[in-house]
Amino acid sequence: MKSASLATFARRACRWLAACAMTGLAAGAAAAYPERPVTLVVTYPPGGTVDLVARLIGPRLSAVLGQPVVIENKGGAGGMIGGAYVAKAAPDGYTLMLDASNHGQNPALHSKMMFDTLRDFAPVSLLLRVPNILVVTPSYQVRTVADLIRLATPADGPHVYYASSGPGSAQHLAGELFNFLAHTHMQHVAYKGGGPAMVDVMSGQVPVMFASMGSSWAHVKSGKLRAVASGGTQRSASAPDLPTIAESGVPGYASYEWNAVFAPAGTPPAIVEQLSQALAQVLKDPQVSKQLVDMGAELVGSTPAELDTFRRAEIDKWKKVVEEAHLQLD
Repeated sequence: MKSASLATFARRACRWLAACAMTGLAAGAAAAYPERPVTLVVTYPPGGTVDLVARLIGPRLSAVLGQPVVIENKGGAGGMIGGAYVAKAAPDGYTLMLDASNHGQNPALHSKMMFDTLRDFAPVSLLLRVPNILVVTPSYQVRTVADLIRLATPADGPHVYYASSGPGSAQHLAGELFNFLAHTHMQHVAYKGGGPAMVDVMSGQVPVMFASMGSSWAHVKSGKLRAVASGGTQRSASAPDLPTIAESGVPGYASYEWNAVFAPAGTPPAIVEQLSQALAQVLKDPQVSKQLVDMGAELVGSTPAELDTFRRAEIDKWKKVVEEAHLQLD
């Protein structure tokens, strides 16, 4: 064999051995993970829906991983306080983030972010989606989406007001998405929290709200609210007789509050994949899945790649809505 050929062979052999070594190290790291407790940072305060989801999945995830899962709430700034904390954490799989639909909405609402949403987080799994449903005061004249469109498109200005938990909230943007697609002119009324907003809708102070099904469905069943339509892409298994907004005259409408798990960017792909599979297993647990479905959730349990595609689509979607509504929170 000529010296040049020997040199080429030697280089190729070295590259092959190096690749094998790296593969072995990655596999070893994944096999050893986790060796200590895992912290799941919730980007909202205790007591809310995101916190409830975390405390439902936490114990089961701990059982699957074989290590304690510690829930740590870091709420504030629409999820950005917790997000900034996780973005700076070591990318070793021991600090994770349970985030909500604000993950796809904040980049549209804020010109100045505390992190780069796409660059600073590794997608792990989209856990679930809960549709926002159009609810009204029981005595209000709106019984169909067509009724709302008719009332909300007067020539002399807005005649319909809708409530939300605050500026830039999922409920606020759900209403703006309706305005955008249905060409209506509803006026937003912001509250300091979803609870006070829903109380005023039940009493008739503000007649309309695009509320999370998880927080409003019990009030619908008790007769304190009337459900008009669902913001899901398909009818909810919890309410099969409730039509979607899309099928009721607003094609393309879809509004969900969703929960997903992310890791700091740079977390080894093998660990991300292990976590994704563990979370999918958690969602198959009958006790966990029943409680989540009872909240109106559509269980997903996506792959990391599927979550990445989903969040990019969400960011693009809400940027268009925010631009159309001329919204800016900073």
